[in-house]
Amino acid sequence: MLQTPGMSPPASRAPRHPTVEVLSYPPVRYFYAAQLCSTLGFSLLNATIAWHIWKATGSYALLGTLGLVEFLPVIPLSLLGGAIADSADRRLIVVRALGASAVLAGILLWSARSGYREQAVILAVAFLLAVSGTFQRPAYSALLPSLVPTRLFPTATVVNANVRNLSLVSGPVLMGFVTRAAGIPSAYAVCVGLLLLAALALGRVASEAPVGRRVPVTWGFVREGIAFVRSRPVLLSSMVLDMFAVIFAGATALLPVYADQILGVGELGYGLLSASMQVGTLAAAAVLLVLPPMLHPGRWLLGSVVVFGISTVIFGISRTFALSLFAFVIAGVADQVSMTARSIILQLSTPDALRGRVSSVGMIFIGASNELGAAESGFLASLTSATFSVVFGGAACLAVVAGTAAGVPSLRAYRVPAVPSSR
Repeated sequence: MLQTPGMSPPASRAPRHPTVEVLSYPPVRYFYAAQLCSTLGFSLLNATIAWHIWKATGSYALLGTLGLVEFLPVIPLSLLGGAIADSADRRLIVVRALGASAVLAGILLWSARSGYREQAVILAVAFLLAVSGTFQRPAYSALLPSLVPTRLFPTATVVNANVRNLSLVSGPVLMGFVTRAAGIPSAYAVCVGLLLLAALALGRVASEAPVGRRVPVTWGFVREGIAFVRSRPVLLSSMVLDMFAVIFAGATALLPVYADQILGVGELGYGLLSASMQVGTLAAAAVLLVLPPMLHPGRWLLGSVVVFGISTVIFGISRTFALSLFAFVIAGVADQVSMTARSIILQLSTPDALRGRVSSVGMIFIGASNELGAAESGFLASLTSATFSVVFGGAACLAVVAGTAAGVPSLRAYRVPAVPSSR
């Protein structure tokens, strides 16, 4: 991997811990600062939007509709976003997307304060945020491997996960406190500030990191990423497993219902429930940071999805706040392990020239799982009950992982490829 002037870490006379070495790269530090602010902003924004629409309408179906609206741009635009990430300056793409998201959060702030057609504005802005995300996420995902040597990438991934998870934990809790103290508009205002700070931090990376290759974006260029994923069973199966597991077992769309009606804990309880999964992901990422590198990520992926499904079932049947929090914390631990394993498989199985496009294919699966999972949960709950929707989803998740383990033995056997020690 080539490093440009200004990207090399300071010279050191003694061997350093890999985490310290990763943080010695100035562009990586700016990248992590941007990750901290942007993830905190988006997690706060997502929690506020869900709570806002639930309190404004009290409708299970509209919670499902919110997930569906967020999914609509994913398939048609993610592939384009990945192709653009491989043909232009990835850092500039992300900075522009963060700026656009800040403007959209400002529109939600205006709507919440004025009361003007809140339901319609929320759904429209959610759609536009999803559009922005289809360009932002592939470019963001493809940035980190270009900022550190290959030998440090597994460590950089875990450090990034800790930064991300700290933000994901803090966002919903911050939303709960801000909303209770000053109302929904204030939560949107905080989000605007965080997204602008993230854009400023990432702008520093743009001044030091190499720009992307400028090549024409054609359908053939886009199709290369799809063909690459299809030719790698381990890569494809890891994406498919994530998609169907979270479609069925994703219970986050129904958290407003559980907090408000089933557990009766209000907006603060909702904020804590929303953050509890991220507490688990943060704890898992911290442990992974000190454990030896994950050399068999396929096995870790399969095992973690089993734990995720079981935890979802427990959450679904729980009627005590403490048990519900605990179940979501364990689900978060499993989710972090699976995310780390998937990231290692994807990034180390993909040439740099294809990372944006392959990441965009992965984003389609992730987007489908999160947003379609929210739609499935909301609509099924409206036909049956919130409890049935969550418990059924957890059981279906277990069936999916069993089928994947039996049908794709190469995923179980996947091992991180060896690289020269100088890389």
